[in-house]
Amino acid sequence: MYPHERSLVKKLANKPFALIGVNSDQDKAELKKAMAKENITWRSFFDGGKIGGPIATRWAVQGWPTLYVIDAKGVIRHKHVGSPGDKVLDDEIEKLIKEVQDTVK
Repeated sequence: MYPHERSLVKKLANKPFALIGVNSDQDKAELKKAMAKENITWRSFFDGGKIGGPIATRWAVQGWPTLYVIDAKGVIRHKHVGSPGDKVLDDEIEKLIKEVQDTVK
């Protein structure tokens, strides 16, 4: 998903959008190397090096990847487990960006 996430970050750079990652890889040093190699520029949290880490537990993550689209008020508007088609994710994000922009006008 990294290429698609990079494209979203670039495409939505000047819009009300933030991408946050949570990673449960076991080796933090290897994770840092992979993030540098993959050009991960967005905030990403290490979840203790295990699948049942504190973040995944609190958010009831049952499978990877689990994606949440959260609106400007902090409400989960969409949840998807597994790799969605890029269009599914993009449509949900675009819908929320439009809502925010419409309220600002």
